[in-house]
Amino acid sequence: MSANGPHQNIGLTTVSRTVASLAVGVVHTLERAVAGDGRTRTARGNAWEAVCADRARAAQRRELERLVAELAAARAAARDRRATREAQPVS
Repeated sequence: MSANGPHQNIGLTTVSRTVASLAVGVVHTLERAVAGDGRTRTARGNAWEAVCADRARAAQRRELERLVAELAAARAAARDRRATREAQPVS
């Protein structure tokens, strides 16, 4: 069997960029035809999802920081009350 036979395996490195680009274009066009324009993932959509995820993480971080600060303040207040109570003379 010759190396140039019809059953030769072709790797991605042997395919020219033009052919690969055309193949991607065909797949993208097919995806848009099957899934519809509104359901096709785009770089803009992916970026917006990333922005929303970042905002959600930032909101969770702020809430956690608020809770930690609130707990620290409550603990400090309890410590101050205990110190004040212990400092008062017993009558």
